[in-house]
Amino acid sequence: MKKHIAWLLACLLVSPFQIILAEDGSRLWLRQDNGTQTEIVVPKTSPTLNLAAGELRRAWQGNPVTLVLKADKRMKKEAFTLRQTDGKVIITSPSEVGLLYGTYHILRLQATRSLSEITEVPVTCSPSYDLRLLNHWDNLDRSVERGYAGKSLWEWDELPLHVSDRYAEYARANASIGINGTVLNNVNASAQILSPEYLEKVKVLADIFRPYGIRVFLSVNFASPMQLGGLSTADPADKQVAGWWKRKVNEIYRLIPDFGGFLVKANSEGQPGPQDYGRTHADGANMLADALKPHKGVVMWRSFVYSPDSDDRAKQAYKEFVPFDGQFRSNVIIQIKNGPVDFQPREPFTPLFGAMPHTAQMVEFQITQEYLGFANHVAFLSPMWKECLESDTYCRGANSTIARVTDGSVYPQSVTAIAGVSNIGTDANWCGHPLAQANWYAFGRLAWNHELSSEAIAREWVCQTYGTDPHLQALDTLLLASREAVVDYMMPLGLHHIFSFSGHYGPGPWQTMPGGRPDWQPPYYHRADSIGIGFDRTTAGSDAVSQYNEPLASQYNDLRTCPESLLLWFHHVPWTYRMKSGRTLWDELCLHYDTGVKQARRFQTLWDSLQSYVDAERYELVKQKLIIQTRDAVWWKDACLLYFQTFSRQRIPLDVERPIHELEPLMQLRFRIGNHENAPLILN
Repeated sequence: MKKHIAWLLACLLVSPFQIILAEDGSRLWLRQDNGTQTEIVVPKTSPTLNLAAGELRRAWQGNPVTLVLKADKRMKKEAFTLRQTDGKVIITSPSEVGLLYGTYHILRLQATRSLSEITEVPVTCSPSYDLRLLNHWDNLDRSVERGYAGKSLWEWDELPLHVSDRYAEYARANASIGINGTVLNNVNASAQILSPEYLEKVKVLADIFRPYGIRVFLSVNFASPMQLGGLSTADPADKQVAGWWKRKVNEIYRLIPDFGGFLVKANSEGQPGPQDYGRTHADGANMLADALKPHKGVVMWRSFVYSPDSDDRAKQAYKEFVPFDGQFRSNVIIQIKNGPVDFQPREPFTPLFGAMPHTAQMVEFQITQEYLGFANHVAFLSPMWKECLESDTYCRGANSTIARVTDGSVYPQSVTAIAGVSNIGTDANWCGHPLAQANWYAFGRLAWNHELSSEAIAREWVCQTYGTDPHLQALDTLLLASREAVVDYMMPLGLHHIFSFSGHYGPGPWQTMPGGRPDWQPPYYHRADSIGIGFDRTTAGSDAVSQYNEPLASQYNDLRTCPESLLLWFHHVPWTYRMKSGRTLWDELCLHYDTGVKQARRFQTLWDSLQSYVDAERYELVKQKLIIQTRDAVWWKDACLLYFQTFSRQRIPLDVERPIHELEPLMQLRFRIGNHENAPLILN
């Protein structure tokens, strides 16, 4: 009876002409469950094929489907072919997991009303990358570094005896978008993850994920032989150290035969590494690679390194890694953040991409929104990732894009990979913000096919998550405009890293830390003074431009040809400099901040227009999040413009909304993310 009352109340909260049941978002984009009794033919019984058949019986409404296993040396193992013949849909693949991917694909086509794409002419779908990985920054105490959706999914204290139903749900969601690997723990790794006790727990997760085609990887602490093995050193040149790693790797593979390998953060932000012993990144990575190679495991060695005495943090990765090109083992992949500083709302691409022709490279994106408003702001990140993937490095002339560099098209790689830092937690809707699910989805789809457009991905996600009513295309519009709006109201025109110290949430361009590292302080990046603003990375400044190939180096070096979206990244620009619009830099900066605020308000209007087409529960949660986002956008605009105005001494243009705050109170704000909903608590 109570359930019926709740159902009626939910109906009353939406349009009187339409019944939409309330949802908590836990079903993600996998909401089809009204299949018919269509004939499903599978080649045999197995855990993976049983999953595929089950998905079709649950949701498929079309013609009979036949799954065919067929060896084909011309196809990647996970690829599949679709065709329709004699009134039947035929999915063919060299592997069982390929058939599972094909199953999810036709269900996606059904949900988006695109089944006409299945024709008599066979169409092959093949992944862009061999390894398509989520990186979880989850700690063993179940806290999540840069996580904004509750605790870690992994209930380490309960494993291996108690197994959460969410583990299989997680694997299903990932398989549906083509993700085939997961790094379970934080890159700031505890050595304890390699203990026998924890490896038994990891084995349970690996066994659950295996039928879905998902392999488990672990982040490892380079000092594990000391912290766990009792050795006096972790020197990669020490035979005892190398021996310890080989024994540990063998132990892992006895438990988990399809274990994927290690992710390593070394000699970065205080983490131990080979440089502690006068060795190189190549020395450290190769020692681990040698231990993994007999088992076909890989080492993903992160290039995120920087030192407090660097003249420009953005140059550090290039300087440390390029000299060792060709010295890494074939099963080592250098994992490179999309931008040279740290997942900023907008950065140029890292110049390391394409600069090591004899070393495998992979891109690391951040799905969780560390610098884009956490789980409070809607920021659809596919346009950001496409911006990176489509950037031309010119490492072998034109069309040497980052996508082609990392997928093995420009330089051959024995294995290709892409990674995204997860935004998943224990919240019912998985990601804290219902619309943040779109970023998890988008990463998987781009990892499978980096040629997909952001528009196509947004349309897919909206259709599967909210429905195909034409009115819902307004949600596509909101998503596609959202990342640029965040850039505008936070850090337009190439500004970067001017966040509050308190968790990278609110504005803090004025903040300094007496005696602290310069590169942890916002003034290091914006360098505002009475003349102008911006970081001079030209040949007359830090010379970071010289790490880029021509014609980019010259383009970025010249104030007149540098893209205005990156202007303050590469140049210290006078406040009175005339932009392409004819406005001064100061007026243009003001206009961008104002535009960002207006977009945030527009998002509220767009979402309000969808009330009759979205269930009440998700509608209300997104509505509240957009209220927070708009408030935050005004904070950012007022704080930055009032602060930078103390240097520019320029008037805010009359067509820009007047600040509603005063600078001094804003400078006293401290942000702490303390409650479950991740709304900022303001501490005076």
